[in-house]
Amino acid sequence: MATSQATPGRFPALEVLDPATPHTFIKPAKRINEGPDVNTFLTTKAYRDIGIFVMQLNRAMCPRKVKDESGKETTETFQIGSQYETQPVESVRKIQELLAKLDSIIGEAPPDPGPRRFGNVSCRKWHQIMEERVSTLLRDHVPESVLKFAPTAGSATSAEDELTSYLLGSFGSAQRLDYGTGHELSFLAFIGCLWKLGAFGDGKAHGEIERSIVLGIFEPYLRVVRRLILTYTLEPAGSHGVWGLDDHSFQPYIYGSAQLTRPITDEEPMPLEGSVLRAPKPGQIVKADIVDQERKRNMYFSAVGFINDVKTGPFWEHSPMLFDISGGMIKMFNAEVLSKFPVVQHFTFGSLFPWEQDPEALEPQQSVHMTNQPSVPVSGTMPAPGGAVGMAAPWAQATSMPPPGPGVPYSRIPPAGRPTSRPGPPGSQPGPTGLPTTRAPWSK
Repeated sequence: MATSQATPGRFPALEVLDPATPHTFIKPAKRINEGPDVNTFLTTKAYRDIGIFVMQLNRAMCPRKVKDESGKETTETFQIGSQYETQPVESVRKIQELLAKLDSIIGEAPPDPGPRRFGNVSCRKWHQIMEERVSTLLRDHVPESVLKFAPTAGSATSAEDELTSYLLGSFGSAQRLDYGTGHELSFLAFIGCLWKLGAFGDGKAHGEIERSIVLGIFEPYLRVVRRLILTYTLEPAGSHGVWGLDDHSFQPYIYGSAQLTRPITDEEPMPLEGSVLRAPKPGQIVKADIVDQERKRNMYFSAVGFINDVKTGPFWEHSPMLFDISGGMIKMFNAEVLSKFPVVQHFTFGSLFPWEQDPEALEPQQSVHMTNQPSVPVSGTMPAPGGAVGMAAPWAQATSMPPPGPGVPYSRIPPAGRPTSRPGPPGSQPGPTGLPTTRAPWSK
């Protein structure tokens, strides 16, 4: 038997397993071996649960309407550095400590000083140390009741095995010396597994624990990852070039844009328009001083700030997707992360995020890009132009976006028929890009 936790009933929440019911754990394994397997993935329970969890976390980050002692309505916002990060519940604090220990390992594996074109080989030592210590780290920072969660009698696989697989996959590849959105997805699965196993049962209802997860766990995780990238000059995993949203991350843009939406009550759905009072204007994304100010409290701008840290040149030139498109994050996450073979090919499936088919799944939308997924994975090659959409899951349409069309192009070479000119610098009229200009709800 499974239950939902911490979210009002009319909004879906990731299930929490009943500890009184034995569960058969499965060592997570790779299932997406060629392009057509992505089609199958989009109908699995794992895909469904990833989407439910992202939507659950995203809605919790929207500002809330609250009343003060006099009964006057005010707005509560949830920012980096707030009590959700600095004074979290015990379960969140323990994962913060785990992340801090992983961060400290960087000091034990200083970057090799020799010249090289790609990632620093000392990153492999960091991964080796993490792998040697992962069991101890989990046992020190995750409750025993979670690690030894009600296994089926005689089972050789435990909850700890599934958690270990996703945690080890969260910090890039030691072999390829890269990091990308697929690794970020693995960390989401790690947190999702903890959720399903009841690790966050000490959190309050109505979004409180979800905010602590986003601000108190996910943002600190991103800080560790960004330090790894800078220390070991990690390559982007499957970089989409200028047609991509970000070389390394996606989820901070989802939760960061939610931070800027108009306020809602706990009973209202995710807003589709409007913004919180004094929200930054979309055009301010190119102003370094504004980004430096906002990155201290907003995840969207924190991610943009990291782009400024690692890239040079006009923002509109190296990141036109962020310059042109400020919204549609959930839809784009589905198309650009979950529906892309180069991103999800390394995701593993166990019992908590299973390859098992979702009986309520619809047939994924068949765009020309979906049918052009690579039939056989070829290491080291660039993905073909075009984006798969596959918006059949209920959560994928939860934001009431327009019907899915062709995905956002993501290779360095724009698809045939698309103009190649880019937006001009700030203050000038942007040239025709042929890209959809979907503005975020908070930008209105």
